[in-house]
Amino acid sequence: MSDDAYAKAGVSQGDADAAVASLVSALAASPPTESRQVLASGHYANVVRLNDETGIALSTDGVGTKLVLAEQLERWDTVGIDCVAMNVNDVVCVGAEPLAMVDYLAVDRADPKVAEAIGVGLARGAELAGIEIVGGELAQLGELINGLDLAGACFGVVQLDSLVTGASIEPGDGVIGLPSSGLHSNGYTLARKTLADIPLDDERLGRPLGEVLLEPTEIYVKPVVELLRSDVDVRGLAHITSGGLNNLLRLEAEVGYEIEGPLPVPPVFELIRELGDVEDDEMHEVFNMGCGFCVVVVAADEDAALGSLRAHYPDARRIGVATDRAGTVTRP
Repeated sequence: MSDDAYAKAGVSQGDADAAVASLVSALAASPPTESRQVLASGHYANVVRLNDETGIALSTDGVGTKLVLAEQLERWDTVGIDCVAMNVNDVVCVGAEPLAMVDYLAVDRADPKVAEAIGVGLARGAELAGIEIVGGELAQLGELINGLDLAGACFGVVQLDSLVTGASIEPGDGVIGLPSSGLHSNGYTLARKTLADIPLDDERLGRPLGEVLLEPTEIYVKPVVELLRSDVDVRGLAHITSGGLNNLLRLEAEVGYEIEGPLPVPPVFELIRELGDVEDDEMHEVFNMGCGFCVVVVAADEDAALGSLRAHYPDARRIGVATDRAGTVTRP
Protein backbone atom coordinates (compact mmCIF):
# COMPACT_ATOMS: atom_id res chain seq x y z
CA MET A 1 0.00 0.00 0.00
CA SER A 2 1.49 3.31 -1.06
CA ASP A 3 1.47 6.55 0.90
CA ASP A 4 3.43 8.46 -1.74
CA ALA A 5 0.99 11.32 -2.23
CA TYR A 6 0.52 11.86 1.51
CA ALA A 7 4.27 11.71 2.09
CA LYS A 8 4.89 14.26 -0.67
CA ALA A 9 2.30 16.50 0.97
CA GLY A 10 4.35 16.35 4.16
CA VAL A 11 2.93 13.46 6.19
CA SER A 12 4.38 9.95 6.29
CA GLN A 13 1.96 7.44 7.80
CA GLY A 14 4.78 4.92 8.00
CA ASP A 15 6.95 7.30 10.02
CA ALA A 16 4.00 8.11 12.29
CA ASP A 17 3.32 4.43 12.96
CA ALA A 18 6.99 3.83 13.74
CA ALA A 19 7.12 6.84 16.07
CA VAL A 20 4.04 5.67 17.99
CA ALA A 21 5.53 2.18 18.31
CA SER A 22 8.76 3.67 19.70
CA LEU A 23 6.84 5.82 22.18
CA VAL A 24 4.75 2.88 23.39
CA SER A 25 7.87 0.74 23.69
CA ALA A 26 9.61 3.36 25.81
CA LEU A 27 6.60 3.66 28.11
CA ALA A 28 6.38 -0.12 28.48
CA ALA A 29 10.05 -0.32 29.48
CA SER A 30 9.27 1.14 32.93
CA PRO A 31 5.89 -0.26 33.95
CA PRO A 32 4.34 0.75 37.29
CA THR A 33 4.61 -1.73 40.14
CA GLU A 34 0.84 -2.17 40.19
CA SER A 35 -0.90 -1.15 36.97
CA ARG A 36 -4.58 -0.25 36.81
CA GLN A 37 -4.53 -0.35 32.99
CA VAL A 38 -7.14 -2.76 31.68
CA LEU A 39 -6.44 -2.92 27.94
CA ALA A 40 -3.29 -3.28 25.89
CA SER A 41 -2.09 -0.22 23.97
CA GLY A 42 -3.48 0.24 20.49
CA HIS A 43 -7.22 0.41 21.09
CA TYR A 44 -9.16 3.63 20.55
CA ALA A 45 -9.17 4.40 24.27
CA ASN A 46 -7.81 2.72 27.35
CA VAL A 47 -9.49 1.92 30.62
CA VAL A 48 -8.22 2.46 34.15
CA ARG A 49 -9.66 0.15 36.80
CA LEU A 50 -11.26 2.02 39.71
CA ASN A 51 -12.44 -1.10 41.51
CA ASP A 52 -13.59 -4.58 40.61
CA GLU A 53 -16.70 -3.27 38.84
CA THR A 54 -15.96 0.12 37.29
CA GLY A 55 -13.41 1.59 34.92
CA ILE A 56 -12.62 5.05 33.60
CA ALA A 57 -12.07 5.21 29.82
CA LEU A 58 -9.56 7.81 28.60
CA SER A 59 -8.54 9.16 25.21
CA THR A 60 -6.93 12.25 23.71
CA ASP A 61 -6.85 13.71 20.21
CA GLY A 62 -6.74 16.95 18.27
CA VAL A 63 -8.16 18.62 15.18
CA GLY A 64 -4.98 18.57 13.09
CA THR A 65 -4.34 20.67 9.99
CA LYS A 66 -8.03 21.27 9.42
CA LEU A 67 -7.20 24.31 11.55
CA VAL A 68 -5.18 25.75 8.64
CA LEU A 69 -8.36 25.78 6.57
CA ALA A 70 -10.30 27.43 9.40
CA GLU A 71 -7.67 30.15 9.49
CA GLN A 72 -7.88 30.66 5.72
CA LEU A 73 -11.65 31.05 5.94
CA GLU A 74 -11.46 33.02 9.21
CA ARG A 75 -14.14 30.72 10.59
CA TRP A 76 -13.46 29.09 13.93
CA ASP A 77 -16.93 28.12 15.18
CA THR A 78 -16.90 24.52 13.93
CA VAL A 79 -13.46 23.18 14.85
CA GLY A 80 -14.49 22.81 18.47
CA ILE A 81 -17.06 20.26 17.32
CA ASP A 82 -14.25 18.37 15.59
CA CYS A 83 -12.20 18.40 18.78
CA VAL A 84 -15.04 16.92 20.81
CA ALA A 85 -15.91 14.40 18.11
CA MET A 86 -12.40 13.01 17.70
CA ASN A 87 -12.26 12.31 21.43
CA VAL A 88 -15.73 11.07 22.31
CA ASN A 89 -15.95 8.83 19.25
CA ASP A 90 -12.83 7.04 20.51
CA VAL A 91 -13.99 6.71 24.11
CA VAL A 92 -17.31 5.12 23.15
CA CYS A 93 -15.41 2.43 21.20
CA VAL A 94 -14.65 0.54 24.44
CA GLY A 95 -18.32 0.54 25.40
CA ALA A 96 -17.92 3.52 27.73
CA GLU A 97 -20.31 6.43 28.04
CA PRO A 98 -18.32 9.67 27.61
CA LEU A 99 -18.92 12.11 30.46
CA ALA A 100 -16.56 15.08 30.23
CA MET A 101 -13.65 16.67 28.39
CA VAL A 102 -10.90 19.19 28.90
CA ASP A 103 -9.44 21.14 25.99
CA TYR A 104 -5.98 22.50 25.21
CA LEU A 105 -5.62 25.57 22.99
CA ALA A 106 -2.06 26.55 22.07
CA VAL A 107 -1.69 29.87 20.24
CA ASP A 108 1.06 32.12 19.00
CA ARG A 109 -0.98 35.10 20.20
CA ALA A 110 -4.18 35.13 22.25
CA ASP A 111 -7.17 36.48 20.32
CA PRO A 112 -10.40 36.75 22.37
CA LYS A 113 -12.66 36.63 19.29
CA VAL A 114 -11.05 33.47 17.95
CA ALA A 115 -11.14 31.88 21.40
CA GLU A 116 -14.82 32.72 21.75
CA ALA A 117 -15.66 31.19 18.36
CA ILE A 118 -13.75 28.01 19.23
CA GLY A 119 -15.65 27.91 22.52
CA VAL A 120 -18.94 28.06 20.63
CA GLY A 121 -17.92 24.94 18.71
CA LEU A 122 -16.74 23.14 21.82
CA ALA A 123 -20.07 23.87 23.52
CA ARG A 124 -22.02 22.63 20.51
CA GLY A 125 -19.92 19.48 20.32
CA ALA A 126 -20.46 18.82 24.02
CA GLU A 127 -24.22 19.21 23.54
CA LEU A 128 -24.23 16.75 20.64
CA ALA A 129 -22.18 14.24 22.62
CA GLY A 130 -24.06 14.69 25.89
CA ILE A 131 -20.92 15.62 27.83
CA GLU A 132 -19.51 18.60 29.71
CA ILE A 133 -16.40 20.65 29.03
CA VAL A 134 -15.12 20.92 32.59
CA GLY A 135 -11.86 22.79 32.08
CA GLY A 136 -8.92 23.41 29.82
CA GLU A 137 -5.77 25.38 29.14
CA LEU A 138 -4.81 28.25 26.84
CA ALA A 139 -1.06 28.51 26.25
CA GLN A 140 0.66 31.35 24.38
CA LEU A 141 3.60 29.73 22.59
CA GLY A 142 4.74 32.24 20.01
CA GLU A 143 8.27 30.83 20.06
CA LEU A 144 6.98 27.35 19.18
CA ILE A 145 3.99 27.67 16.87
CA ASN A 146 2.62 29.90 14.15
CA GLY A 147 -1.15 29.98 14.40
CA LEU A 148 -2.88 27.67 16.84
CA ASP A 149 -3.46 24.06 17.80
CA LEU A 150 -6.56 22.62 19.42
CA ALA A 151 -6.70 19.28 21.22
CA GLY A 152 -8.55 17.67 24.08
CA ALA A 153 -8.86 14.70 26.37
CA CYS A 154 -12.05 12.86 27.25
CA PHE A 155 -13.08 10.44 29.96
CA GLY A 156 -16.05 8.17 30.38
CA VAL A 157 -17.23 5.37 32.63
CA VAL A 158 -17.76 1.71 31.84
CA GLN A 159 -18.65 -1.36 33.83
CA LEU A 160 -15.76 -3.76 33.45
CA ASP A 161 -18.05 -6.67 32.67
CA SER A 162 -19.54 -4.60 29.81
CA LEU A 163 -16.30 -3.62 28.05
CA VAL A 164 -16.46 -3.81 24.26
CA THR A 165 -12.99 -4.70 23.02
CA GLY A 166 -13.72 -6.80 19.94
CA ALA A 167 -12.37 -9.92 21.63
CA SER A 168 -15.69 -11.75 21.24
CA ILE A 169 -16.00 -11.13 17.47
CA GLU A 170 -16.34 -14.34 15.46
CA PRO A 171 -16.32 -15.08 11.72
CA GLY A 172 -19.79 -14.43 10.39
CA ASP A 173 -20.54 -11.44 12.61
CA GLY A 174 -21.94 -8.50 10.68
CA VAL A 175 -20.21 -5.15 10.16
CA ILE A 176 -22.55 -2.16 10.04
CA GLY A 177 -21.27 1.12 8.60
CA LEU A 178 -22.42 4.58 9.69
CA PRO A 179 -21.96 7.40 7.17
CA SER A 180 -19.40 10.13 7.72
CA SER A 181 -20.15 13.82 7.29
CA GLY A 182 -17.14 14.23 5.00
CA LEU A 183 -13.41 14.24 5.65
CA HIS A 184 -13.95 14.56 9.42
CA SER A 185 -10.51 15.54 10.82
CA ASN A 186 -8.09 13.34 8.90
CA GLY A 187 -6.06 13.72 5.74
CA TYR A 188 -6.26 17.51 5.49
CA THR A 189 -2.60 17.92 4.58
CA LEU A 190 -3.20 15.84 1.46
CA ALA A 191 -6.65 17.30 0.80
CA ARG A 192 -5.44 20.89 0.97
CA LYS A 193 -2.47 20.17 -1.28
CA THR A 194 -4.54 18.45 -3.97
CA LEU A 195 -7.30 21.08 -3.88
CA ALA A 196 -5.00 24.11 -3.55
CA ASP A 197 -5.79 25.47 -7.03
CA ILE A 198 -9.57 25.47 -6.48
CA PRO A 199 -11.01 28.63 -4.87
CA LEU A 200 -12.69 27.93 -1.56
CA ASP A 201 -15.89 29.53 -2.90
CA ASP A 202 -16.01 27.08 -5.86
CA GLU A 203 -19.42 25.34 -5.89
CA ARG A 204 -18.80 22.33 -8.13
CA LEU A 205 -19.73 20.10 -5.17
CA GLY A 206 -23.08 21.84 -4.71
CA ARG A 207 -21.94 24.34 -2.10
CA PRO A 208 -18.73 26.31 -1.48
CA LEU A 209 -15.68 24.05 -1.24
CA GLY A 210 -14.63 25.73 2.00
CA GLU A 211 -17.92 24.76 3.63
CA VAL A 212 -17.56 21.18 2.43
CA LEU A 213 -14.06 20.93 3.89
CA LEU A 214 -15.04 22.57 7.19
CA GLU A 215 -18.05 20.28 7.71
CA PRO A 216 -17.69 19.13 11.33
CA THR A 217 -16.83 15.57 12.26
CA GLU A 218 -19.92 13.49 12.99
CA ILE A 219 -20.47 12.61 16.65
CA TYR A 220 -21.72 9.03 16.98
CA VAL A 221 -21.99 8.81 20.77
CA LYS A 222 -25.72 9.01 21.43
CA PRO A 223 -26.82 6.41 18.83
CA VAL A 224 -24.04 4.03 19.89
CA VAL A 225 -24.77 4.39 23.62
CA GLU A 226 -28.44 3.77 22.85
CA LEU A 227 -27.48 0.58 21.01
CA LEU A 228 -25.22 -0.53 23.89
CA ARG A 229 -28.15 -0.18 26.28
CA SER A 230 -30.32 -2.41 24.11
CA ASP A 231 -30.41 -6.20 23.93
CA VAL A 232 -28.21 -6.23 20.80
CA ASP A 233 -24.98 -8.18 21.19
CA VAL A 234 -22.48 -5.47 20.25
CA ARG A 235 -19.09 -7.12 19.83
CA GLY A 236 -16.94 -4.37 18.34
CA LEU A 237 -16.94 -0.61 17.81
CA ALA A 238 -14.52 1.14 15.45
CA HIS A 239 -14.01 4.85 14.83
CA ILE A 240 -12.88 5.12 11.20
CA THR A 241 -10.17 7.77 11.00
CA SER A 242 -6.79 7.74 9.25
CA GLY A 243 -6.18 4.17 8.19
CA GLY A 244 -9.73 3.85 6.88
CA LEU A 245 -11.48 0.53 7.38
CA ASN A 246 -8.18 -1.02 8.45
CA ASN A 247 -9.09 0.53 11.81
CA LEU A 248 -11.24 -2.55 12.30
CA LEU A 249 -8.00 -4.43 12.94
CA ARG A 250 -7.50 -2.44 16.14
CA LEU A 251 -10.23 -4.58 17.69
CA GLU A 252 -8.91 -7.49 19.73
CA ALA A 253 -10.34 -10.51 17.89
CA GLU A 254 -8.15 -12.75 15.77
CA VAL A 255 -10.33 -12.21 12.71
CA GLY A 256 -10.32 -10.36 9.42
CA TYR A 257 -13.06 -8.43 7.66
CA GLU A 258 -14.56 -8.63 4.19
CA ILE A 259 -16.20 -5.40 3.09
CA GLU A 260 -18.78 -6.46 0.54
CA GLY A 261 -20.94 -3.35 0.13
CA PRO A 262 -19.15 -0.14 1.17
CA LEU A 263 -21.13 3.00 1.89
CA PRO A 264 -21.31 5.54 -0.96
CA VAL A 265 -18.20 7.69 -1.36
CA PRO A 266 -18.99 11.43 -1.07
CA PRO A 267 -17.98 13.56 -4.08
CA VAL A 268 -15.26 15.45 -2.18
CA PHE A 269 -13.19 12.27 -1.99
CA GLU A 270 -13.54 11.65 -5.71
CA LEU A 271 -12.41 15.23 -6.36
CA ILE A 272 -9.29 14.70 -4.24
CA ARG A 273 -8.58 11.40 -5.97
CA GLU A 274 -8.95 12.95 -9.44
CA LEU A 275 -7.03 16.19 -8.93
CA GLY A 276 -4.30 14.63 -6.82
CA ASP A 277 -3.96 11.53 -8.98
CA VAL A 278 -4.08 9.56 -5.72
CA GLU A 279 -4.21 5.78 -5.99
CA ASP A 280 -7.27 4.00 -4.65
CA ASP A 281 -5.34 2.14 -1.95
CA GLU A 282 -3.89 5.36 -0.62
CA MET A 283 -7.28 7.08 -0.60
CA HIS A 284 -8.58 4.28 1.60
CA GLU A 285 -5.49 4.50 3.81
CA VAL A 286 -5.74 8.26 4.40
CA PHE A 287 -9.50 8.94 4.43
CA ASN A 288 -12.69 7.43 5.82
CA MET A 289 -14.17 7.33 2.28
CA GLY A 290 -17.72 7.90 3.53
CA CYS A 291 -17.81 5.51 6.49
CA GLY A 292 -17.06 7.20 9.81
CA PHE A 293 -17.89 4.46 12.29
CA CYS A 294 -18.43 0.69 12.30
CA VAL A 295 -20.44 -1.51 14.63
CA VAL A 296 -19.80 -5.26 14.71
CA VAL A 297 -22.74 -7.33 15.95
CA VAL A 298 -23.63 -11.00 16.14
CA ALA A 299 -25.31 -11.99 12.88
CA ALA A 300 -28.64 -12.77 14.53
CA ASP A 301 -28.87 -9.18 15.84
CA GLU A 302 -28.13 -7.35 12.58
CA ASP A 303 -31.76 -6.39 11.90
CA ALA A 304 -32.30 -5.12 15.44
CA ALA A 305 -29.07 -3.12 15.32
CA LEU A 306 -29.96 -1.57 11.98
CA GLY A 307 -33.42 -0.69 13.26
CA SER A 308 -31.89 1.23 16.14
CA LEU A 309 -29.12 2.91 14.17
CA ARG A 310 -31.30 3.89 11.21
CA ALA A 311 -33.42 6.02 13.53
CA HIS A 312 -30.38 8.33 13.54
CA TYR A 313 -28.65 7.35 10.28
CA PRO A 314 -31.16 6.26 7.62
CA ASP A 315 -28.27 5.29 5.32
CA ALA A 316 -26.65 2.92 7.82
CA ARG A 317 -26.27 -0.57 6.39
CA ARG A 318 -24.45 -3.85 6.65
CA ILE A 319 -21.20 -3.33 4.75
CA GLY A 320 -19.42 -6.59 5.43
CA VAL A 321 -18.65 -9.53 7.65
CA ALA A 322 -15.95 -10.80 9.99
CA THR A 323 -13.88 -13.62 8.47
CA ASP A 324 -11.38 -16.24 9.61
CA ARG A 325 -8.59 -14.48 7.67
CA ALA A 326 -6.99 -12.82 10.68
CA GLY A 327 -5.37 -9.43 10.16
CA THR A 328 -6.82 -8.75 6.72
CA VAL A 329 -9.40 -6.30 5.45
CA THR A 330 -10.61 -6.84 1.90
CA ARG A 331 -12.91 -4.57 -0.10
CA PRO A 332 -14.24 -4.49 -3.67
